[in-house]
Amino acid sequence: MKTRVGNDPMANDSLVAETARRIFTDVCDPQTVNRASDDSWRAPAWAAMEEAGLPLAWVPEALGGGGAGLADGFAVLREAGRSALPLPIAETLIAGWLLARVGIAAPTGAMSCTVRAGRPVVLTRGGRVSGVLKAVPFAKAARHLVLLADREGGGSAVVLMETDRARVSTDLSIAGDPADTVSFEAAPPVAVAETPGDFHDDAMLMGATVRAMQMAGALEAILNLSVAYANERVAFGRPIGKFQAVQQSLARLAGEVAAAIAAVGSAADAIPAAPPFDEGVLLEAASAKIRVGEAAAEGAAIAHQVLGAIGFTQEHVLHRYTRRLWAWRDDFGSESLWAVKLGQLIAAKGADALWPMLATR
Repeated sequence: MKTRVGNDPMANDSLVAETARRIFTDVCDPQTVNRASDDSWRAPAWAAMEEAGLPLAWVPEALGGGGAGLADGFAVLREAGRSALPLPIAETLIAGWLLARVGIAAPTGAMSCTVRAGRPVVLTRGGRVSGVLKAVPFAKAARHLVLLADREGGGSAVVLMETDRARVSTDLSIAGDPADTVSFEAAPPVAVAETPGDFHDDAMLMGATVRAMQMAGALEAILNLSVAYANERVAFGRPIGKFQAVQQSLARLAGEVAAAIAAVGSAADAIPAAPPFDEGVLLEAASAKIRVGEAAAEGAAIAHQVLGAIGFTQEHVLHRYTRRLWAWRDDFGSESLWAVKLGQLIAAKGADALWPMLATR
């Protein structure tokens, strides 16, 4: 059940959101992960999430998932952002959503996906997949990949692949998370389905909203970190939060966080349970990715200014959030890409249609 509290359009008191918050706090708290000497925490953390049904929340029960609503899945993503979760929860949610759209049952285990345009992967007439994909998040940790492939001879398809059938070269994003290169050579797919007409565009819009939701959660976390530090750090005999300059910086940060939450909350509300998406979803999702990306740039800068030198150390958790904010800005389209798409939409509809389009949201 989705409820709204105060000025927060994403306030969610569902059991799914509470479960996610408890799991992330208990088994993969940012401080614990930051201090971990190895990756032994990953397996029990993922097992706890799977037991609760979080990774496949957007997959109908008939296809092997939890059958939760979109609002519940977005609540999980917000909590994941608040925890700077370095696990493929978002990628598995999107992959499950993509599979469900074309009627493919979701496998167990972690998944990753890629839906970028100009697909370098080909599905041959013989039903084999070949090609190279770069910067695939968490590919080596995933059991399966969901991707869009160009059919030999025309058309496209959604393809479910086992990562064991690929050659995976490990690389890292600016956040320190896996961003791997995946190579297929005449690999047999697990399942194949035809793509609906606007499938790629819908997938990009969903991905942009997912990343924006994670970013909004991370922005909330850095605001809380900054306020707590300002109240604790003493300089010239009083907490630095008592100084007007710091108060103004924190107020600006709070404003950016509020704007990000409002934008992505509106986008999440606009996404229908049954695609395809209309122009309203494009307007909302593109605007959210742009505005949250801007908030990420401004918010990360302010947080590092408030915390000073300690915020740049590996020992402090701030970098776990700010580096992911910087990395997520480019995922599923940067601000520039979505600004161009918004401009094209508005230009095509004409100037007289702009205000009615905005006023009806």
